[in-house]
Amino acid sequence: MAERVQVERVCKRYRGAAAAALDEVSLVVEPGEILVLLGPSGSGKTTLLRCLAGIERVSDGAIRLGDRLVADARLHLAPDRRNLAMVFQDFALWPHMTVLENAAFALRRRHNERPAALAKAQAMLERVGLGSYGGRYPHELSGGEQQRVALARALVAQPDLLLFDEPLSSLDANLRERLRIEIATLVREQGATVVYITHDQGEAFALGDKIGVLQAGRLIQHGPPEALYGSPATPFVAHFTGLAGTLRGVHPGPGPAGPGPVTVAIPSTDHRRGLELAATAMSVLEPGAPVQVLLRPTAARICRTGSRPAVLRGIVRAGAFQGRGYDYVVEVGRDLLLTGVFDRRRFARGESVDLFVDAKQSLVFADPEPIDAPLVAAEAVIRVACGEALSGVPSGPDLTV
Repeated sequence: MAERVQVERVCKRYRGAAAAALDEVSLVVEPGEILVLLGPSGSGKTTLLRCLAGIERVSDGAIRLGDRLVADARLHLAPDRRNLAMVFQDFALWPHMTVLENAAFALRRRHNERPAALAKAQAMLERVGLGSYGGRYPHELSGGEQQRVALARALVAQPDLLLFDEPLSSLDANLRERLRIEIATLVREQGATVVYITHDQGEAFALGDKIGVLQAGRLIQHGPPEALYGSPATPFVAHFTGLAGTLRGVHPGPGPAGPGPVTVAIPSTDHRRGLELAATAMSVLEPGAPVQVLLRPTAARICRTGSRPAVLRGIVRAGAFQGRGYDYVVEVGRDLLLTGVFDRRRFARGESVDLFVDAKQSLVFADPEPIDAPLVAAEAVIRVACGEALSGVPSGPDLTV
């Protein structure tokens, strides 16, 4: 039966380290839920997973699996007493055992009779598409096949908690996508509680019922994927959940604004022209406050040149055919490259294009780095709101922000 996982103010400190590897992390994973932990290398993802598994001891705080306290500053329950299974990045299969014996390993450790254990393992191999591979050895399998064996071994004993340590990172892109779907299907069928770590935003959004973003040992935000994408708590969370580019500007006033719709004054890169961009503030902004506008990949789309409503103008610098259309890199001014700008039409490298910017996908945060005063006080500020024409702007890509 799936268990509820409670992590309460968990800290992990290593002797001699300047900072804590985990700093008062608290979260709850409900029974049968998939939690994906997302963050860069060194953020604490693997340390938290190892604490859940019982491989690492916590320094402070507590971990509960269901009603059982399994770890705190004084208590440490061994991994084999936590009724969990773990799938590793490097597969961790026994090289001297056959595929069937590897899959049955957890059952044999629990003293299941050998015939019954092998029968259950064979049935699980069938479910992961390896029913005819039972007599082979790990070195005779591809990377994807080895990871399926590791998945079968983890699932066969029906653990209360399943832990995944970046299991797909060593596989090629097509295989990653297929196995990601298989993992989601199998663990949901079994109803296990899952904690899955990755640094891949697409993988996290595809798998997770909830996502937790870690930075330098702290849990910055934790919630459904839609909440993290639509209302990121910090610029770090926004960056890690997908951005096309960043603009810097100021909130022109006259009074405080936000959270919600705001207008941001964006200085031009040539100090001669700028614009005011409609966007969405994530907190209250004071007049004159420097801000950064974080553009989601879906924020910018290409308009026909000279059509309405256009907001920015740029130059296509690269394009990648994606089957249903093209992903473009568009240079906007001297210091901004918008990546992942999708359009079904083909544009040549070096071609000038106009861009519409969706205010709801343009997220504004206070910027700790002040904007240069001369840029803010540009002589001509072209007021542009999403839905209005780009008026009074001479043609040419050099007039963009």
